[in-house]
Amino acid sequence: MSDDSRYEAVCSRDARFDGEFFFAVSTTGIYCRPSCPATTPKRQNVAFYPTAAAAQGSGYRACRRCRPDAVPGSAGWNARADLVGRAMRLIGDGVVDREGVAGLASHLGYSARQVQRQLNAEVGAGPIALARAQRAHTARILLQTTTLQAAEIAFAAGFASVRQFNDTVREIYALTPGELRAARPGRAPRPAADRAGGVPLRLAHRGPYAATEVFDHLAAHAIAGVEEMTGDRGRRTYRRTLRLPHGTGIAEVGERPGDGWLECRLHLSDLRDLTTATQRVRRLFDLDADPHAVAERLGAHPALAPLVALRPGLRAPGAVDPHELTVRAVLGRQVSVSTGRRLGAVLVEAYGTPLRTPDGTLTHTFPESGALAGASLEELGLPDSRRSALRGVAAALADGRICLYPGADRDQAERELLGLRGVGAWTAGYVRMRALGDPDVLPADDVAVRAGMRQAGADAVDAEDWRPWRTYAVHHFWSAAADRRRPAAAGLI
Repeated sequence: MSDDSRYEAVCSRDARFDGEFFFAVSTTGIYCRPSCPATTPKRQNVAFYPTAAAAQGSGYRACRRCRPDAVPGSAGWNARADLVGRAMRLIGDGVVDREGVAGLASHLGYSARQVQRQLNAEVGAGPIALARAQRAHTARILLQTTTLQAAEIAFAAGFASVRQFNDTVREIYALTPGELRAARPGRAPRPAADRAGGVPLRLAHRGPYAATEVFDHLAAHAIAGVEEMTGDRGRRTYRRTLRLPHGTGIAEVGERPGDGWLECRLHLSDLRDLTTATQRVRRLFDLDADPHAVAERLGAHPALAPLVALRPGLRAPGAVDPHELTVRAVLGRQVSVSTGRRLGAVLVEAYGTPLRTPDGTLTHTFPESGALAGASLEELGLPDSRRSALRGVAAALADGRICLYPGADRDQAERELLGLRGVGAWTAGYVRMRALGDPDVLPADDVAVRAGMRQAGADAVDAEDWRPWRTYAVHHFWSAAADRRRPAAAGLI
């Protein structure tokens, strides 16, 4: 987009571009999301930035009316496989807070100087500034949704000191932490009385959201002990356990979309995991997707146009834990979904890590790869070859031979997966699609996809026209297959 077209989006308050860029107003010193309801500023007073951190770095504070720090992330970072796209996914997962810029550079395989230069050139801010903006957003959430003391919030959000926390909040929001807490928007979730109440969140998304299909998918493949779905269809709540860098957690997400968000509540043993847990839940529910761009590309093709029209806002669910997803994909391949769920429950009961305090039917986190690598797995009742293959995959994940973190090189990860016994092209593609969040995957030899393409008169040439959103085409075919009461694909657990 040119700056003139960006300004047109601002004039029309087009929410499709929230998170894709930000605009700042020189006469007021604030920056906003494109859909901000305030009076549109004059063109000569407006500057555009690719990230909130870039606007903050230029001296602008966040608008108190439109809260630009609460927008969805840009879908572009998930579509990109280059250094900048990988870096943005890692920063979102909290790597800079946990490991510093050196840790980020090590994951990416570049020098810290190269990473800094590339990010500054493309997104207008370096890794420290991007992580700082994310910490400020986390601090605002905790200030406005909990009654925790400011010192607790400072360290939970990732700040090194209370003074750094105070200075950053004042600089970004032009308010003290106390004033920011008092300025809680009228529609924001009420503050939790204590830690036991969890942290209530509104997870923003852009465009329509096909919640029913996402919750159907999660319900069909939920593993007892780790996941549960409660309530009637249309008003369900999905709950699952999380293994996080500093502890464990439980995420609860409601099915009924709000006005551009899903209601969520996170119960965390350590609040330092709030940013990471939030990003992982966002990936699971594919909340940073751009359904308008997907519909424009896929809806232009005769083979997919009817399916796209039938399910506006269809998402491609990701994963909260790439290692868990990979083990489940290998375990459930070539068996029915019900058998896969049963095997998963047995695996969790035998090798999962028990929660300190069970919560309803949630009793464990999914087994760690290291625990499975040396296990007999006899409880599963599988042939020796299947158990050996599962142990081999777990060992490769545990010792780091295969890297599946958010910023991993997707091509390399797929090649390494294909080198493992028991992992075929379909499984590697499925892991790439869900564990690595690649929006452009067409799994090999998928029964439902082949049938859907034949019925629609599409072929491999047509599929090339669906780039870079082939993953969403796959989900349209899977959903159509489910409607015809045929399994979308065996063993998707």
